[in-house]
Order: sequence, then structure tokens, then C-alpha cells
Amino acid sequence: MSTDLKFEAVVIPVADADRAKEFYSGLEWRLDADFAFPNGFRVVQFTPPGSPASVQFGTNITSAEPGTAQGLYLVVSDIEAARSELLSHGVKVSDVFHPGAPGAQFEAGDTSQRVEGPADGQSSYSSFATFSDPDGNTWLLQEVTTRLPGRVTESTYTSVEDLEAALKRAAAAHGEHEARTGQADAEWPAWYSAYMVAERTGAELPQ
Repeated sequence: MSTDLKFEAVVIPVADADRAKEFYSGLEWRLDADFAFPNGFRVVQFTPPGSPASVQFGTNITSAEPGTAQGLYLVVSDIEAARSELLSHGVKVSDVFHPGAPGAQFEAGDTSQRVEGPADGQSSYSSFATFSDPDGNTWLLQEVTTRLPGRVTESTYTSVEDLEAALKRAAAAHGEHEARTGQADAEWPAWYSAYMVAERTGAELPQ
């Protein structure tokens, strides 16, 4: 049996820990720690809402140049809602886009291969938006609604908003199901449940 290796934190390089702390506090990310030591070492940790992993920064914590952490993923179930929430916190966020060529989501200096708007059919894994912190570390919002098979084994929801979005997608799919069968489905709770678990774990969706 393999030993669990739980990826829980990533370090980002910043020039001013207090400025970075103010920025991430403004996003309403959870402040987990702010520990300073007599030798000048300081570690600050924030966790994004619903995330199992955290971000750390501070002083004497990394030799990387400030702003060199690029393309840090933040997976969301509704990219427009996530973008609107960031805007409400005063963050400058790009418009939603999808790559016109493989890897275009990472080309921060050249956005010519980014196509405005979400991916056709709201294809999972294919719609993005970006924003940066005051040091230039860049975050990449990615909309994921249906997981690839084998990536997730448990269908958990970490926020009311996440669950609500999943219910809305199940309701839309169930409406199509009833239209195909031509009759109301009295067992809709079971259908919703099967759809939501399959969507979350990458299994075949019920029709």
C-alpha cells in the first residue's frame, strides 16, 4: 500500500509580506498562521475558500524572485460567479477566455491565442480567467464541472455555492432527461444523486 502524500501548501515569493497579507485578507481567504521569529524568518499562511491546500509566504522563506510564481490553479465550478466575486473585492481579473491554441492560458505576455468567452458548450477544464497579486504572482481560475475519470473518488462539496451550482447543473440535465422520456420523473432525487456523484468522480453521466 502506498503512503499518502498530501499536498497541502505551496510557497509563493513576495517582496513585502504585510502587503501580500493585506491582499489575500481582502480576498477573504482564511488566515491560518502568521508566525515571526527572532532570526527574521516569518511565515504567513492563507487557505482559499473550499481548498484543501494553502499558500505560504513571508520573509526568508524562499530564494525565488518575488512574482515568479505563475499559473497557480484555482479550480471553480462557476467561473463567471468566481470572477464576479473577485471583482467585488477590488481585484483586477481578466475576462473569461478559452485557449485558441494549447497552453494559451499560460502565455501571460502574449494573449493573442486566447479566445474571448467560455469554451464551447462550457466544456469542463477549458474556461479560464487570470489575476495577479501585488507582486505579480499569477493565479489561473479554471472552470471544472465534470471531472476526468479516476481523478476523484469521493463526491464532496466544500461550500454552499459549490453544491448549489452542482444542483443547478443536475436540474438542467434532468430537464433534458424528462424531455427525452416525455414524462415527469417521480424518482428525480435518485437521478440527481447519481448525476452529481458521476459528475464529481468522472463516471459516465446518466441519461
